[in-house]
Amino acid sequence: MTKALIIYHSKTGNTKQFAEGIAKHLISQGIETQVTSTVLYSNAMLEGVSHIFFGCWTSGLFFFLQKPEKAWMNFVGRIAGKPDAKVALFTTYKLLTGSMFSNMAKALAGKFSPPAITLKSRNVRLSDEHKKILDDFIA
Repeated sequence: MTKALIIYHSKTGNTKQFAEGIAKHLISQGIETQVTSTVLYSNAMLEGVSHIFFGCWTSGLFFFLQKPEKAWMNFVGRIAGKPDAKVALFTTYKLLTGSMFSNMAKALAGKFSPPAITLKSRNVRLSDEHKKILDDFIA
């Protein structure tokens, strides 16, 4: 059975809402899904997981230097790896995501496989396009 874990870091609640929207869709497709914040995460949550979603809000200046927030980077430094799981990255943002995804992927390198998909949202809603990407990722 496919099992997904969604781990997010949220400052204002937007990334949490986006994570919950992803989870709602996955559950509607029959995927066993757990959602957790980086604060509540434990390495035991990786047990039996086939798909991992990592989410963080976009930090940085308005038009450049976008990067994962420092607390998310610290979390990634502590997480146990699971190189056999499929990885997805997601972020919420105000104007641009810039190099956000490449910075997230670089932080996860060596512990996880390279990300297969990326999702971004300015309004925290899961679009039909997002749902299609998720369905293809989980298949």
